[in-house]
Amino acid sequence: MRRQLPSTRALLVFDAVARHHGVGKAAESLCLTHGAVSQQLRLLETRLGVSLVERTARGSQLTDAGRRYHAQIAGDLLRLENHTLEAMAQRPDGTRLLVGAVPAFAERWLMPRMPAFAALQPACSVHLQIFPTHIYIHEPAFDVGVQYDDAVWPGAQARALLPEHCVVVCAPQARYRREMARGDFRSATLLQLSSRLGAWEEWFAQAGIARTPANTMAGHRFDLFSMLVEAVRGGLGVGLVPHYFVERELQSGELLLAHPKVSRSSRGYSVFSPPHKAQDPVVDAFVRWLGEAAAAAAADPMLPQAA
Repeated sequence: MRRQLPSTRALLVFDAVARHHGVGKAAESLCLTHGAVSQQLRLLETRLGVSLVERTARGSQLTDAGRRYHAQIAGDLLRLENHTLEAMAQRPDGTRLLVGAVPAFAERWLMPRMPAFAALQPACSVHLQIFPTHIYIHEPAFDVGVQYDDAVWPGAQARALLPEHCVVVCAPQARYRREMARGDFRSATLLQLSSRLGAWEEWFAQAGIARTPANTMAGHRFDLFSMLVEAVRGGLGVGLVPHYFVERELQSGELLLAHPKVSRSSRGYSVFSPPHKAQDPVVDAFVRWLGEAAAAAAADPMLPQAA
């Protein structure tokens, strides 16, 4: 059956007309003549059987059908270009490993350790992408995934990687530092991660702290740990975050432990790999390296031990 697909050239011309709000500027951006652009538009409109562009005394503008069609194809053209560039970037003498990971973990735990893996596998090009936390993906395209233990990846093999230890941090100039160090958080401003609104209750319970704010889920909320940490750095309040995410700031003195309690989160991290990658030597090497890196991190004497 013949596919109902217009030519890529016609789509690119139409996209340029839509973005530049006119045939003349579109022709200039594409290094084509005004007539060539108009011809491609006519061919596309004939193929679709609808009018996409209106020619007026003031120039050209999209019809309602044209606006809807452009909104649908613009993202498709960008994805097609990205796929093409990715194919062009492949090393003929090497391999590619597509890794999906939790953004915070990828940024602060995985990336600082990646040079060690690159030294072990110099011919491997690692492509690191976000593995969404709260979105169900039936069949992720990743060769390897690093996600929370309870992530859903049907059919994938999961291996426990490491637990998550959380600490409470504040800025050096934070108010009520002495009170918080003694376990009195009644006057503290608790900063919240939008996806972990019950985390403070869990930490207070583990720490045995009874002097807490009246509402432990009130206060400023942030979607990302990076936003929350910047808020802590600016003195907006105190934050409950994974230790690995603030390890650099604690070592440099930019942030301080507001309380010595280190809690073990109810969530940990696991490594996932799909069944069809079970015998892949690069995937196996990466998973083994992750396990060794996690074991070394757990044995690091600089990591506060959870009580």
